[in-house]
Amino acid sequence: MVTGYLGPDGSYSSLAAAKLCGDAPKKEYKTFRDLFSALEKGECDSIVIPIENSLNGAVIQNLDLFQSFEDVFAVAECVLPVDHRLVTMEGADIKKIKRIYSHQQALAQCGEYLAKNFPDAELVACPSTTAGLAMLTSPEEAGIVGKHFRADGYCLSEENIADGSVNLTHFLLIVRGGSPSGKSDKIFFSVTCKHETGALCNILLPIKDGGFNITKLEARPIKEKAGEYRFFIEVEGDCFEERAASMLENIKKRSNSFRLLGCY
Repeated sequence: MVTGYLGPDGSYSSLAAAKLCGDAPKKEYKTFRDLFSALEKGECDSIVIPIENSLNGAVIQNLDLFQSFEDVFAVAECVLPVDHRLVTMEGADIKKIKRIYSHQQALAQCGEYLAKNFPDAELVACPSTTAGLAMLTSPEEAGIVGKHFRADGYCLSEENIADGSVNLTHFLLIVRGGSPSGKSDKIFFSVTCKHETGALCNILLPIKDGGFNITKLEARPIKEKAGEYRFFIEVEGDCFEERAASMLENIKKRSNSFRLLGCY
């Protein structure tokens, strides 16, 4: 059972893959789209993706990819604390940093620090935090990596440079052709509704009436329908419980489209 993750090794995704899948074989990929494509083609049996960060919100690219690929299903989750550090070449003068490399999520999560300390530096987005290290070629360049990173010739900042002291990323383990297989703590689904007054409220009523707590609610534009949205919703609940099944069935009846994305 091979698990795919966003590489290189040492990325937060690799840490999440280790937490979710232990010592099982793993394979790194360069982009999130590559991960979903590999799962679809059967190159790996599962993939690990970040779905939300407590500072920067939803990883919208992955929400869109999750929706666009058919026959994929989330079966487990984990939350990792994220501790971002500025990484420079040994002996570099940070006052002379002109360019900073990292994943776009890391750059965004450290936005306040970067604006305050490096207002004139060029920020360059890379496929992952670890991949940004390969871009460092001079003492005038820096990156953003996790506290766990260690390599000869590099120095990490002494403090976390993220915009908040509590920085958590929510990861999902996604499999091909999955379906609910046992008791769950959370249910994740997407839904679209009529483009009219009260339509979203009507969709949410079964959740309220069933006594379910919403833990995630994200809206994404429907590309082919300007002004209309798809809603990604996560609620606390056991998908095999009769009350939960009734709630989901009522939402299906009230919606234009419904897709169960995961139970974990």
